[in-house]
Amino acid sequence: MENIIEEYIIYLHKIKKTAYNTEISYRRDLRKMSAFLAENGILKLRDVTETSLNGYILDLERKGMSPATISRNIASVKAFFLYAIKEGLIEKDPADGLKAPKIDKKTPKVLTQEEMEKLLIQPKLENAKGLRDKAMLELLYSTGMRVSELVNLKLDDVNMEVGYVTCRDAGRERTISFNARAKKALETYLASSRDQMTKDRDVAFLFTNCSGDSMSRQGFWKLIKHYANRAQIEGDITPHTLRHTFAAHMVEDGRDLHDVQQMLGHSDISTTQMYVRLNRHPDVEE
Repeated sequence: MENIIEEYIIYLHKIKKTAYNTEISYRRDLRKMSAFLAENGILKLRDVTETSLNGYILDLERKGMSPATISRNIASVKAFFLYAIKEGLIEKDPADGLKAPKIDKKTPKVLTQEEMEKLLIQPKLENAKGLRDKAMLELLYSTGMRVSELVNLKLDDVNMEVGYVTCRDAGRERTISFNARAKKALETYLASSRDQMTKDRDVAFLFTNCSGDSMSRQGFWKLIKHYANRAQIEGDITPHTLRHTFAAHMVEDGRDLHDVQQMLGHSDISTTQMYVRLNRHPDVEE
């Protein structure tokens, strides 16, 4: 079964163009399923039944896995067996009857306008790192892009004259305009800071770390935590908090929901509608 799982991962990578982190999750989930089935004497794909898969899900529950983790595992298993059906490896889908547990959706944390302003003014503009951090924070808040998109931006992805950026994620791309404040921060960073960060090397990435190499998501996460602490903002602040904050503030300011959907890159507008509910119930507790 391990060979078929690897073939499936190759299919995801080459045909479906899935993100690297998604492929890692699928491989981990499916290997876990395969190990459980092997422990119970099931080594061949055609011998897998709905009963054996339900046993696997019950085993995850007994191990204390969260509903969200179990739901992700079920999604991986379902997708894998649909692939097996499509490839003619099995005739009947044993995962068809699997049901995901209900997940209580938490209201995402959103910063107030005042908190966001306090965060944006934290970087010190007297040095190259501060100018870079200022540009990154302003651009993230102005566009609502994902942190993975932010740290992977190339110089060619930014059109300073028109004021838009091209984001790429999992083989898809979209363009998002940024505001005058983000443009000014970017102009200052490009004129006064970036060459110092890159050590005058020919680097394609828009933002780099202090060694002139590409920034990691973890590095930017630490940056956010640092400035949130300095701004004395309570609660857990992550890069995704700024994405939620961007969307909530856009809806609050009356921006068309379809525009917000396009900027966020949501495939389904029902996901974007969460921010309408946030503005209707501003006092919902986290």
